[in-house]
Amino acid sequence: SSPGLSVTAKLINGGVAGLVGVTCVFPIDLAKTRLQNQHCNDIYKGMIDCLMKTARAEGFLGMYRGAAVNLTLVTPEKAIKLAANDFFRQLLMEDGGQRNLKMEMLAGCGAGMCQVLVTCPMEMLKIQLQDAGRWAVRHQGPASALSSSVSYTTGLAPAHQRPSATLIARELLRTHGLAGLYKGLGATLLRDIPFSIIYFPLFANLNNLGLNELTGKASFAHSFMSGCVAGSVAATAVTPLDVLKTRIQTLKKGLDEEVYSGIIDCARKLWIQEGPSAFMKGAGCRALVIAPLFGIAQGVYFIGIGERILKSFE
Repeated sequence: SSPGLSVTAKLINGGVAGLVGVTCVFPIDLAKTRLQNQHCNDIYKGMIDCLMKTARAEGFLGMYRGAAVNLTLVTPEKAIKLAANDFFRQLLMEDGGQRNLKMEMLAGCGAGMCQVLVTCPMEMLKIQLQDAGRWAVRHQGPASALSSSVSYTTGLAPAHQRPSATLIARELLRTHGLAGLYKGLGATLLRDIPFSIIYFPLFANLNNLGLNELTGKASFAHSFMSGCVAGSVAATAVTPLDVLKTRIQTLKKGLDEEVYSGIIDCARKLWIQEGPSAFMKGAGCRALVIAPLFGIAQGVYFIGIGERILKSFE
């Protein structure tokens, strides 16, 4: 990202990247949430199995459950993340030319901390909506079977009603105030900060390998691939923290499912009951989701869609 790029252009780039990315990979993200939430492998054997069962039980659109929340909030989230990373990089690396890994990691850390403002409530709502269909598959029965599972701990509407983001958000705010929407904030920070610390410096250094002497930029393909590689490495590395976050943020529990009082409690129960492998649940899905998301984001950033849109208004 060039220092001369206006904030508006950066925000447009981040927004476009987010919308395109989420639309492409949302079903895989849905599979990730459902795989991470199943306590034994009784429903889904893996990603493909999960997507097939979801499509059968809920139709094609069922795979996009919770996508509206993401599409609404991904623009501000990506915008904050990309703009914050640039801001901290410029702040911490005054001379610009000198690559400094420590400072790059600090900048990534700053970006991770800023984006949580939007990420936490977004993921909180998205997870409830994505997980709702797991019950239908689990019970394979009509609405009456669904009521055997505990309704949302917030005392939401009957379980057989299709939950909506607005309904869940309103109910959480009414019962728990703002804190309800920020449930799992600690786990989200624990996941997003290491992710950004790994991702941004890794991307910058990979991307640097393909810089063109004349333009001072890497080619689109090189940026896209750098984004994909850095994204999947960072995503796989923080999967255990993502599993904890998903479990903590899932409000609706089956009669046989644990309730967690916090990160340490969740990690302990997961380790004892499901073994160390449970911490890597959905790792493949996560790498598959994050790689194109960041590849697309970096690609859009480098094509400079934002600048083109702004130019057309001049």
